[in-house]
Amino acid sequence: MRHVDYGEADRIVTLLTPERGLLKGFARAARKSKKRFGGALEPFNRIGVQWRSGRGDLCLLQNAELLDARAGLRTDLQSFALACYGVELVEMLLHEGQAHPEIYQLLYSFLDFLDRHGDPSVARILLELRLVQQLGYIPHLLHCSECFLVFGTQERVAFSTTRGGSLCQSCAGDEALIWLSLGTLGSLSRSLQAPVGLFEGFRFGKTTLQEGEKLLTSVLQKILPRPPKSLQFLQQTMSMANP
Repeated sequence: MRHVDYGEADRIVTLLTPERGLLKGFARAARKSKKRFGGALEPFNRIGVQWRSGRGDLCLLQNAELLDARAGLRTDLQSFALACYGVELVEMLLHEGQAHPEIYQLLYSFLDFLDRHGDPSVARILLELRLVQQLGYIPHLLHCSECFLVFGTQERVAFSTTRGGSLCQSCAGDEALIWLSLGTLGSLSRSLQAPVGLFEGFRFGKTTLQEGEKLLTSVLQKILPRPPKSLQFLQQTMSMANP
């Protein structure tokens, strides 16, 4: 997921594994040893690793085999920026040493989709939505979070992260809230019924993308300890792609 150079030749690496979740390792002489590590310890790579327990929180990486460099991510600036954001988002929301095989599959498929030059807008909304769902933060969408009224024919629905999600007009009152179309909430809800690693075949309209971004931004602002450092870079590349 990322690395930090240490000393003259060593490297501290953050990995995501299906069995152990986030794992941090110390790779001695990683920047010099082509035989043991080569170019495997770079962000977004799929690798096979041999390691052993070390002292403290760091395991000791003995060697790494590059399985897939996902080279397509490095040929498109927007895909690269979104990959940086996705990896940082997952790292910020997970705790070290806790297995999350579904989130591993989610990030794995997200990076593969971007590597194949899939639609970045689709990739982002599905990643964020499924990530908050997997972590138990998904708000109420198709019924009022306070009176549990199931929404019917109304066109607009109020939304408040602090109040649990969607709100009927009666419960919303005069408070300044996010207002979303019922169509957007329906699209987001239906997309959660698909397998967590499926990104192909999804199409979202302009309104759903815009309103979905507002909804998910409000959810993430509540649960993240700070804004992701890569978010500004992502926003800049998106504005360049959509002037």
